[in-house]
Amino acid sequence: MEERSRVRGSLLGLAVGDALGAPYEGLPPGSFDPVEDMVGGGHRGLPVGTWTDDTSMALCLADSLVARRGFDLRDQLERYLRWLEDGYLSSAEYAFGMGNTVSRALARYELTGDASSAGLTEPTSAGNGSLMRLAPVPLFFAADRAEAIRLSGESSRATHATRVAVDACRYFGALIAGAGSGLAKAQLLADDYFDGDLAPEVKEVARGSFRRSEPPEASGYVVHTLEAALWALDKSSSFREGALLAVNLGGDTDTTAAVFGQLAGALEGEEAIPEEWRAKLVRRELIERMADSLYGARRAGGR
Repeated sequence: MEERSRVRGSLLGLAVGDALGAPYEGLPPGSFDPVEDMVGGGHRGLPVGTWTDDTSMALCLADSLVARRGFDLRDQLERYLRWLEDGYLSSAEYAFGMGNTVSRALARYELTGDASSAGLTEPTSAGNGSLMRLAPVPLFFAADRAEAIRLSGESSRATHATRVAVDACRYFGALIAGAGSGLAKAQLLADDYFDGDLAPEVKEVARGSFRRSEPPEASGYVVHTLEAALWALDKSSSFREGALLAVNLGGDTDTTAAVFGQLAGALEGEEAIPEEWRAKLVRRELIERMADSLYGARRAGGR
């Protein structure tokens, strides 16, 4: 499979999962009819194919990597602020869907101008807002696994600086970098795939807790989101099946499916994502163009 297809697949998979789950965000499991297709609606009355903050922030991150030809935390935060204040790289004309931790971190950065201290460190701020946007970093640095892992963690610190959030991004970054380099699903989900130090909660997931969860909890806590997304990947034999499994868990449906989509898309390529879902995406061309720019910048940098 072409590397370009994996990069496109990861960003499109993120957006498709986001749009698939957005109408059901916050609904308890079993409180809605089983999801079988991409629709609109929900408490925001979203048009079909509309993606949320998950995809917008990922596009801001990709945009920064391309423009700066590398990792620049301050530039990433500046682009997140443009999204928040002006709707930059949004599916609508304004930003929507941002969580409390992201909102507080961006407000802190705007007040202090200090990128190194913007991320929140309180235990209650270990949400999934940095995991949901992660894919561009490990895709850009996929040829250097150690750097992909390190900078995946650093990207979390822009808004989510707790150890558990940072380590969830480090582990998930290793998975995406591996998928982008052509490793198979069985290799990535093996209990010994990641050999670095991790927070205990994240280490449990890396050692296969997702296989023992029937079903997992899909809340906004970063460890729950990570576990639920990997559960959906492990249980499924296609992108469609896994994405629907993720959404039908309820809870933080858009982010669980977006995290699943990042990894499944990198594993299987854009062709594995149902064309009818890709065709429904709002601003699909923007996502494809950003993926191609990310791929081109990575190639130009010798990665």
